[in-house]
Amino acid sequence: MALLEVRGVTKVFGSLKALGGVDVTVEQNTFHGLIGPNGSGKSTLLKAIAGAHFATTGTVTFDGKDITNAEPPERSRQGLSLKFQITAVLLELSVYDNVLLALQGHKSIWGLLRSNSRAALHEEVMAALTKFKLADRADDLAGELSHGQQQWLEIAMALTQKPKLLLLDEPTGGMSPEERRATGELLMPIKEHCAMVIVEHDLDFIKDICDRLTVLDNGTVLDDGTVAEIENSKKVQEVYTTRV
Repeated sequence: MALLEVRGVTKVFGSLKALGGVDVTVEQNTFHGLIGPNGSGKSTLLKAIAGAHFATTGTVTFDGKDITNAEPPERSRQGLSLKFQITAVLLELSVYDNVLLALQGHKSIWGLLRSNSRAALHEEVMAALTKFKLADRADDLAGELSHGQQQWLEIAMALTQKPKLLLLDEPTGGMSPEERRATGELLMPIKEHCAMVIVEHDLDFIKDICDRLTVLDNGTVLDDGTVAEIENSKKVQEVYTTRV
């Protein structure tokens, strides 16, 4: 059974139709890329999946449940996690405390009151930081990290929810080539327990890590397939030659 099924999703903002009937299927434990020219509807689709805004028409089914009209907290409880393009880490707090707060946010108030929260969650915090090569920066302020490291920190925070599906909006935006390469290496192990939908403009990055690609153009699906199939698609080649 597919983990995520988007069927006939449209999104209208006033007189603008940002999405015009999009179908996307994401399988469990796979990385699925959303690519296309600027303004093609990639981020709009990601937000419709996450509940940052609701689809005008169509359905979004996640893990067998219709979440089309579910509020973002309910989608999160079902196992969806979203990282936006702009980092949302707390720059004046330490790297350690950013992850600690992300973990505490998913504990009940009674659970927090009954435990020494910082001590109880220490191993989880350090495990999350270690996965993203940030353990040696644990005591530094998040604002002292490079842009790429801040992106890694926010992904680590998103993964504290133990989501079934992580949505990433341009995770390598503003990164150096070395940071982009490292990001791909850091994300690959996640596939063992979490699927991802990734909006990205760096085609080399997304081709290296994704199992399948959906190409959007003017709010509709231009093509969908494996990386090899998309690379050989005449329709996609025309769009990227003439409009990207």
